[in-house]
Amino acid sequence: MSLHRTWPGTPYPLGATWDGTGVNFALFSENAEAVELCLFSSPKSTKEAERIRLVEHTDQVWHVYVPGLQPGQLYGYRVYGPYDPGRGLRFNPKKLLLDPYAKAISGHVRWSDVPFGYRIGHKKADLAPDSRDSVAFVPKCVVSDAAFPWGDDRPPRTPLHRSVIYEIHVKGFTVCHPEVPPHLRGTYAGLASPPVVEYLKSLGVTAVELLPVHQKVHDRLLVEKGLSNYWGYNTIGYFAPECSYSASGVLGGQVREFKAMVKTLHAAGIEVILDVVYNHTAEGNHLGPTLSFKGIDNPVYYRLSPQDPRYYVDYTGTGNTLNAPHPRTLQLIMDSLRYWVTEMHVDGFRFDLAAALARTLHEVDQLSSFFTIIHQDPVLSQVKLIAEPWDLGQGGYQVGNFPVLWAEWNGKYRDSVRRFWNGFDTGVAEVAYRLSGSSDLYSHSGRRPYASINFVTAHDGFTLNDLVSHAQKHNEANGEGNRDGDEHNHNLNFGVEGPTDDPQVNALREKQKRNLLATLLLSQGVPMILGGDEMGRTQQGNNNAYCQDNEVSWVNWKLDRRQRGLLRFTRRLVRLRQEHPVLRRPKFFQGQSIRGEGIRDIHWLKPSGEDMTDAEWQAPDVNELGVYLNGHLDNITDERGGPIQDRNLLILLNGGRDAVTFRMPAFAPEAQWEVLLDTARPELEAGEERVNGGGGVTLEPLSLALLAQLEEEA
Repeated sequence: MSLHRTWPGTPYPLGATWDGTGVNFALFSENAEAVELCLFSSPKSTKEAERIRLVEHTDQVWHVYVPGLQPGQLYGYRVYGPYDPGRGLRFNPKKLLLDPYAKAISGHVRWSDVPFGYRIGHKKADLAPDSRDSVAFVPKCVVSDAAFPWGDDRPPRTPLHRSVIYEIHVKGFTVCHPEVPPHLRGTYAGLASPPVVEYLKSLGVTAVELLPVHQKVHDRLLVEKGLSNYWGYNTIGYFAPECSYSASGVLGGQVREFKAMVKTLHAAGIEVILDVVYNHTAEGNHLGPTLSFKGIDNPVYYRLSPQDPRYYVDYTGTGNTLNAPHPRTLQLIMDSLRYWVTEMHVDGFRFDLAAALARTLHEVDQLSSFFTIIHQDPVLSQVKLIAEPWDLGQGGYQVGNFPVLWAEWNGKYRDSVRRFWNGFDTGVAEVAYRLSGSSDLYSHSGRRPYASINFVTAHDGFTLNDLVSHAQKHNEANGEGNRDGDEHNHNLNFGVEGPTDDPQVNALREKQKRNLLATLLLSQGVPMILGGDEMGRTQQGNNNAYCQDNEVSWVNWKLDRRQRGLLRFTRRLVRLRQEHPVLRRPKFFQGQSIRGEGIRDIHWLKPSGEDMTDAEWQAPDVNELGVYLNGHLDNITDERGGPIQDRNLLILLNGGRDAVTFRMPAFAPEAQWEVLLDTARPELEAGEERVNGGGGVTLEPLSLALLAQLEEEA
């Protein structure tokens, strides 16, 4: 029974929109026969305070306006129609459904058999509908007030080639921070607190890339094991910030708090990039729960099997794939992206399993509607767009194949750099391509070096510390018999498993961490640092900590001497990258001479100081490489149109097990050089050691050095 007098309302915008005097509700469903709006008095309500039948139906959108409702009002939907899984229809009005456009959600699923649309244990499996009411077991949507005092907030708009990305988890980064007030730890407000912002600034990063902050669902199987979906790649609300990261309450406070976090980070010159999961939802396959999309219009929102629509097409390994080719599902994705940019002021997105979004049928189509619309969009085409360029379907590995405007997580960079420092006999050609921006992957399509998001570690896999400390994964705590997680990490532990008191082993491990970080920060392209790697964070050998919301995943801010030393070294590397534009060129090297000097923009050198031959470039047993970077970038201009000038740099890499002496470049016999950095001697300060033309620098086994040419005195 309806207690409120209602008006017809409008079909646009979708979702719940407060206008100061009431709320307009609009829900799309192509196949529904009827829709009811359910209002609640509290998040824990087990019964509606009111049900309102939506009688207005325009262009397949059900809508109503309810005067007098205010922000903070809780609501959900019941959608009526056939329950016929054989036709792909899974309507069940006994299941309270979340609004796909909800701007805030009040809590999480309380697991039992009730949130499932079918009768678990029935002989007909999912073909028999369940008649129990799910209202007491599922969260409610919250009407949100869009107003926020943004003031003079401006996006930093850091050019991608000048960016240093820092991948972190909102909760895990601050939950143990001793200087963050206890009630703010693990929250958006905690991430925006002064000690955390100051740390990010001191590290020198230009952007934080946040693991998913869209409202998530903790899988029933994990919850029953005492675990959770910590990473958050299990989205149920594409407009709603995850409520558990809010210190301000769950009745809209999470929206204001997220905005305040963005505003604070922007004021510090730090961009906010969101890791987003538009490839699948938390509702799983045909045996998953009915929480939102599945009960609103299953065949619209999900890719169903053409042979049997009871089943789902799964390119993601999670049970379902979002039906991006459908116009209304594509609209949902685009509306969500625009909302996070225009209303929440974020600066870009990293798209999880982005190849799944590109699939028109079973092919990965670079020119799918999704990419075409984004490129034409005046808002989204201006923010940072980063693809995880693979999914689990056939032909899903698409590194190097995304369109112009897109950057990509470069998995080949990770693998090549790890192999080089692990002493594999792969030669230097592969790692040289990665050091110079991966032109073999990106130049053919007109893209630039900053299309490559370089990383050696990420949330998915070992931390840097564990990469050099473990030969095997240790995922036993995940409850899957250590069968989960990647088996092919190219670990660099050199025969000693786990923590050790052996000083030689520990010294080698520390050097390898420095080697990997130095390679990352001195490579062309865009470096991405996994949060905590700069201070030696460990996950105790777990390389798939997606379900570990505990000390396994959280950053421990109590640092020992070695960890403090690594942090100082990382800050130094980031500072060097910022000081030397030749390390972050916006264009690829051409291998051509500059100013007619006969000295090219880049030289690949052997230890003798002479240019490598083609045979040496391809030889699998060569693991020493010198890289000369010409700092006279006359053909490249800065943001104001002026030519970029830098010192000539020399990067020397010894990936072998013996010490090697590198002579200075033979083509510049009069040049003098200073050592800026040596991973084998982290205490060496820039300028303490100088080398004359024709002289040499001896590199320890498995070490890297950076030198800069001294400018001629007037």
